[in-house]
Amino acid sequence: MKKNNKFLFIIIAILVFSVIYLVISLTKNVGKTSSTVNMENSIKKLDALYKNINVRNYTISRSNAITSDEQVTILPDISEYPFVVNPTTENFITIYSSTEKANEDENSWLRAVAENFNKSNITVNDMKVSVGIRAIPSNVAADFITSDKYTPDIYIPSSSIYGLMLDAKEKKYTVASNSIVNNVSGIIISKKVKQNINSKYKNDDATTVINSVLNGECIIGYTNPLSNEDGLNYLLMLLNVFDSTSPLSESAINKLKSYQDKIPYVSYDITQLQDSVQNGTIDGFVSNYQKYYTTPELRNNYDFIPFGIVQDNPAYVIGELSNIKNETLQKFIEYCKNSNSQTMATNNGFNALTDYKYSGYNFKANDIVDAQTIWKKEKNGSSDLTAVFVADISGSMEGSPLLKLKASLNRASTFVDENTNVGLVTFSDNVNIALPIAKFDNTQKSYFLNSVKSMRASGGTAMFDAIIVAEHMLIEQQQKNPNTRLMMFVLTDGENNRGYEFEDIEEISKGLRIPIYTIGYNADIEVLKAVSDINEASTMDADSDNVIYKLESLFNAQM
Repeated sequence: MKKNNKFLFIIIAILVFSVIYLVISLTKNVGKTSSTVNMENSIKKLDALYKNINVRNYTISRSNAITSDEQVTILPDISEYPFVVNPTTENFITIYSSTEKANEDENSWLRAVAENFNKSNITVNDMKVSVGIRAIPSNVAADFITSDKYTPDIYIPSSSIYGLMLDAKEKKYTVASNSIVNNVSGIIISKKVKQNINSKYKNDDATTVINSVLNGECIIGYTNPLSNEDGLNYLLMLLNVFDSTSPLSESAINKLKSYQDKIPYVSYDITQLQDSVQNGTIDGFVSNYQKYYTTPELRNNYDFIPFGIVQDNPAYVIGELSNIKNETLQKFIEYCKNSNSQTMATNNGFNALTDYKYSGYNFKANDIVDAQTIWKKEKNGSSDLTAVFVADISGSMEGSPLLKLKASLNRASTFVDENTNVGLVTFSDNVNIALPIAKFDNTQKSYFLNSVKSMRASGGTAMFDAIIVAEHMLIEQQQKNPNTRLMMFVLTDGENNRGYEFEDIEEISKGLRIPIYTIGYNADIEVLKAVSDINEASTMDADSDNVIYKLESLFNAQM
């Protein structure tokens, strides 16, 4: 009998334990969002993969300076921006034009006008004249001009904002035309979200949309205001909305920080924003009307809300022109403004929304520079930032790729705020924690530079192992500081041939929600794009782009 009682007791105990275990299993995720559960599951899977990687920790040492052979001029070579319209005569003027009106696609208005001008056999003093046009983003062209590295005859940026930037740098110029064509910056927003905003506020202008972002009712992303015309215009609009009498006030700055807390990131480029809005991460993004008009998908699915300073596309003379160049310029401006050219502009999305007028704060030259400085300091809102750089030092990187990679990291160090947490991982056959995460003060910066300086290429390529290690470092940092934003930069040729594969990390990375920016050196860009696309980051091709200059824009946007 006692044996039977003992056996019964054991059975009851097992049943009770099973019930308790089942209840715990069924209720452990009660009250948690699906994203939280995904995050927790991803961390568990990450830990399991991490345990199978042989991670080496380097002994770190300080460096006082970068050697002269590692110094790289940040501005790109002018060859990165070839003529989209070649001059056809001995006497010609060189024009730097913003890209939305002078690129190589079918909607390139100024390119078409210039080609027609060059075919028209126009003369000055019985000599045939022509124009040559380079399509260069307004900010890049301004950098060329103010540095005196490359100077055009004529500068036609998207907006007079860039004239103010020349003023701030004390670069002399004269106005040849206040406007050759008109365009407008705007918020491209989901039709449904716009309807919801209008229904609640009985208004759906840009100010109302911005306030709805602050109220947590929608998410509007924008591009880096240090390198993009529409992004800069939006920054000025934000500050103007936050304090219309003193946009650089402490009150405006605090609201800018609040706005930044409401959005997932500021984008390096417009493609990243378009991907995010299509994936539902954001409800709208900042661009311009010409872009909206010439993209049927945007016109069909989104509405356009104008804002900010009108993109008046002025023409500035840089320096002194000879008489023949000056007369050529006047004839070209007249040609741009004739009825045929303006009709072509209208058909390409320019000269629209003529009723829109800017009535906000009258920004001065130094205000623009101060606004950019404020944004650089406050762009992470109330959060701090943790970033891990992941550098490929495998044998396939030997030579020029590794030199470019090291130059990229050296330049990156000059744009990282001292309050940002930074770590460095290198990889070849093995994965090495070259620099544990710490605040990027002078000591950490010195360690970082010395680690970059000592990089040597050899061995295979364990890229996905390195990404796992970097993610593990970032999650550990977030567990110490839940208020930090996480991101990763992977610099590689993308030729993984050791350890884990893309399929091993894809779902884990998606659950962790850490954006992975990739920079490819002689790389399989499609592989790197797949990595960046996991969490809507961007990919950069170091072979087709001037990577040093592009990285400045990327790091300014994100760090």
